[in-house]
Amino acid sequence: MCFAVVGVNHRNCPIEIREKVSFTRAKLVDCLHELRVEKNLQEVVILSTCNRSEIYIYEENIESAILKGIAFYQSYFVKGDITPYLYIRQGEEAVRHLFEVAAGLDSIVVGEDQILGQVKKAHEEAMSEHTSGKVLNKIFREAISTAKLIKSEVKISEHSLSISHIAVKFLKEKQETLRGKKVLVIGTGEMNELTIKYLLEENIGEIYVTNRTHTKAIELTEVYEGLIPVAYEERYEVLPQVDMVISATASPHIILQAKQMPSLTKKLDIMDIAMPRDIDPAINEMELVNVYDIDALKMIAEANNERRLELVIAAQKEIEKAIQKLMRWLEALSIEEVIHGLDAYCEDIKAHTTRLLGKKIISEEIDEEAMHMIMEEVLKRCIRTPIAKLMTTENLELRAQYAKTLSELFELN
Repeated sequence: MCFAVVGVNHRNCPIEIREKVSFTRAKLVDCLHELRVEKNLQEVVILSTCNRSEIYIYEENIESAILKGIAFYQSYFVKGDITPYLYIRQGEEAVRHLFEVAAGLDSIVVGEDQILGQVKKAHEEAMSEHTSGKVLNKIFREAISTAKLIKSEVKISEHSLSISHIAVKFLKEKQETLRGKKVLVIGTGEMNELTIKYLLEENIGEIYVTNRTHTKAIELTEVYEGLIPVAYEERYEVLPQVDMVISATASPHIILQAKQMPSLTKKLDIMDIAMPRDIDPAINEMELVNVYDIDALKMIAEANNERRLELVIAAQKEIEKAIQKLMRWLEALSIEEVIHGLDAYCEDIKAHTTRLLGKKIISEEIDEEAMHMIMEEVLKRCIRTPIAKLMTTENLELRAQYAKTLSELFELN
């Protein structure tokens, strides 16, 4: 089957490499066009989240397309070879991978439902840019609808922990308690809004909120009582006052630089759950400061995942049923393409025959012998290509396979 995925994720690729191939929305649109137009791929969807970067491809020459996907990733990773971190799935295995991703089974936190929205958004982006067509549209829609079914029937997301929840839980362990503590939240997106909800449940002392667009920070303070908005350019000034920082922005650049850090007199734990990372890793070398990223949350997530094993098995059963149904559609599609090809082949012969007859009719040369010659030419034209293929194939096993197939299709025995 001409479907594949090439990518990296949290399982086999460290964060410092993942962030190099993480794409903002503007960059993602350019990448879609690069793959569709410059790389000449038939259909392509890019899924880029904090834990994965993946290219889904439909292409008749899938082996060549996979090489183009690998080369594309390598072009964004100039310092060294990215291929040891890349995984490649093809055919049914690639379909299964997408279904498991959409259902949250391949996430750091098994069952988390943010990924479903991210998969849907990735597909919508590809459709709006006309890089996803008939095949990828079908595959992605089936993956999304199956994930929704799993969410409602298996209820794998009902008691799932999110990255935001685990980040708060992680910081609670580091701080021993969050009651009365002060925290600076950088970014006002969906992930940090969830973070704020969990912090409030822990009876946190003060929550400072900052965002590059200050009005968004103000809007958040109107939703959650007690939040303190901070102008983005004053974010460094708040750091000596707080015990923790949680950052999750969509910035493509570092937003807390080591060289701009103020002097501190007490411990500061910084949780960076952005992709690419928001926090300069050099800050971790400073006295009194500990910087943690998404990969630091894996231990807590894995403990949660083990408790959800039965739900995962139930979800996988639903996925297998959906995959078999989809595979039948894809197999029918490949046969449909062969039939269309045969129809086109016959139309070419019909057009050729019509031209021959037209010439004879015009010159009034139509008689039984002329008609016999034309029919002989037409019949030879019908079988010329398969016979040539049969006779010139050097691989004896393949030649025998061709002969057997022709015999069965035309009932020659």
